[in-house]
Parts: sequence; C-alpha cells; structure tokens
Amino acid sequence: MNKIIPYGRQNITQEDIDAVITTLKSDYLTQGPKIKEFENAFAEYIGCKYAVAVANGTAALHLCTLALGVKEGDKVITTPITFAASANCVRYCGGDVVFSDIDQETYLLDLNGVKSLLESAPKGTFKGIIPVDFAGRAVDLEAFRKLADEYDLWIIEDACHAPGGYFNDSNARKQNCGNGSFADLAIFSFHPVKHIASGEGGMITTNDESLYQKLIQLRTHGIVKSDAAYTNSIEFAGGEDAYPGWYMEMQTLGYNYRLTDFQAALGISQLNRADEGIERRREIAITYEKAFKDKSYIKGQSGSIEGHAYHLYVIETENRLGLYDYLKEHQIYAQIHYIPCHLMPYYRQFGWKEGDMPHSEMYYKGCISLPMYPTLTNEEQQFVIDKINGFFTA
Repeated sequence: MNKIIPYGRQNITQEDIDAVITTLKSDYLTQGPKIKEFENAFAEYIGCKYAVAVANGTAALHLCTLALGVKEGDKVITTPITFAASANCVRYCGGDVVFSDIDQETYLLDLNGVKSLLESAPKGTFKGIIPVDFAGRAVDLEAFRKLADEYDLWIIEDACHAPGGYFNDSNARKQNCGNGSFADLAIFSFHPVKHIASGEGGMITTNDESLYQKLIQLRTHGIVKSDAAYTNSIEFAGGEDAYPGWYMEMQTLGYNYRLTDFQAALGISQLNRADEGIERRREIAITYEKAFKDKSYIKGQSGSIEGHAYHLYVIETENRLGLYDYLKEHQIYAQIHYIPCHLMPYYRQFGWKEGDMPHSEMYYKGCISLPMYPTLTNEEQQFVIDKINGFFTA
C-alpha cells in the first residue's frame, strides 16, 4: 500500500465546503451570527447551559484560568500525560503547576494520587484540578467533584479529546464530557485531527452564568457593551437620556481570542455528523482490540470502554522505536502521546525530575498511538495491524 496513513486526519466534505463558502459570501466574516449559532448547537450537543467559542483550545484553557482568578502562587493539580497547554494555562496566570501521576490502566489522572497529594498538605494549599479526558476516555468527574468539594477546589475539565464521550455516574445516569454537572468549566479543541474540525478553534462550556459572563468579556479585550454594566456616565459617553449606540467600555484586561464566522460555519457542519464519527471510531477500536487480544508484545486499552470517544487509540509495547520506524517505512505515521509534561525542560526548572511520576514515565517508554480517524478504511486498518504483527513475529 503506497498511500500515507497518518495517526489522525480531518474529513472535509462538500457540505463543509459549501457552508464555509456561504459564510464567506455573507456580510460577516467575524463577530457575526454564525458564532452564536455554533455555540448554541454545541451546548445542545454536550448538554450544558452555556458555550463560548474561542480561537483554539489553548485560548480556552487560558480564559478558564483567568475567569477562575488564578494568580501568582496558586497551586493547581494536573496530569503529566497531556498536551502541555493543560499545564501551561496555569503558568500564564503566574500559578504553580503540581503534577500528579496517572492510573496505569486508564492513563487518566489517578484519583487516589490526587487525594494523597491533598491530604499531605494543609487545606487551602491547592486551588483547583485540571483532569484530562485523555485519548477520549471520560474522567469520573463525580468522584473528582466530591474530592474537590472537600478541599474547596474548582475543576476545569480538559475534554479536547472527548466530545461525544461520557461516563455513567453513581445513579447510572449518562454524563457527557463537558456537560457542567461536575466541572466548573470544560474546554474543547477543533484542531483538524480532533472529532470536530474548524481549522483551529475551541469551545468553553459551563452551567455557571457568572463564569459565562466573565468569559464573554475576557474573550474580546475585556470590553462590555451593556447599559447596565457601564460605569462611566451617560454624559461622558456622549449621550443625553441614554448611552449612545456606539458606546462600549473596556473594564478589564482581556484578549482577542475570538473565533471567525467561517470557522464557526465549518464547525457547525462538522457537528452535524459528530455522532457518525464517534460510531466509526468505536468500530475501529473494537477491530484493534480483537486483533491484538492476547498478544504478549502489546498492551492494549484494557477492553472496549463504554463512553470512550477514541480520539486516540494507544497501545504500549516493547521496542517502541523499532516499531515506530518500521511503520514509517511502510507509510504508516504513528504518533507518541505524550512526553510527560513534568520532564519538559521548562518544567524541570521548577524541580521536577525523572522518578517523580513513575507510572507516567513507564507509560511514555512504550506508548504509541495508532491510526484512528473515521475515514480510515477497513483495508488500511488491516494493513496497519498486519505490519504491527509482522514486525513482532518476524
């Protein structure tokens, strides 16, 4: 097979293209009606009250930490096995990142590890937790919420890998990733390899109206356009009996983290077939699991998981470098997710070192993400499986 098979790939249809072209021909390229339409559609899909569209997932994380008031010296707990932005957002505000190890089976932030960390310090030491729905597997946020409430902590759910993912709570109720039932805020990414692509882009979801209002303001330079919110006088604004239509106020230091209307149009079109994409991802995962079951040289994702969104399909194996290079020779571009954040040179300067997160470090030595995207054909997937088995049995 001569075709390149990447670990992830966007799927752009004619409907997507038509949606973008229609918006490009409209009166608005930015700050227009498509933004609110996308936000409303996404909030309905996730099952939350509010959604705020932003420039990318990193912007979403930054705005969340700003809205929650993270400041210099605040300590926030997160996982080492994630993209660096999950931790960096705390540093943007001057806060301190405290890493806690993963569960060896799920690869998610280990609840017991976080509990031990909290118990080892006086109450008030930590301000919040940022759990990550890594690879698309939903974190049990009900359990984290109970722990967070005990220590007066907020939660930001990094659900970039998991739109459409869910877990069942203690009452057997389906809890969609990002629905706001347990986390104060949640964030999503619309990078091309994610479930929903808009080129770049992100979304913040919440059920908290006060946080929603802060996010709206921070997203656009800290500017408000509301008579009820203005602090300067009508006279100063240039009005007589009311504020003039042009008037606005910058009331806090915000950012330009807006999404464009044509990106939102693409996002809406992609959202319309999100469930179809999830279904196909789960089919691919089941095929991988069956193919690698009982193979001594592969540790898979511990069985089919209900509610898994399968942004990634990760295996652990020996001779990871050899397999990676062998697959690349055959035009299969696997990827590694992730180099543990605490061992990035930037974070080493704060004292993190090898041995601090043994489960994460062991995971990194063998992890490799296999091709996983809805347009991966059965023939292509079988080619990947055959090459992996062939490498280890040769």
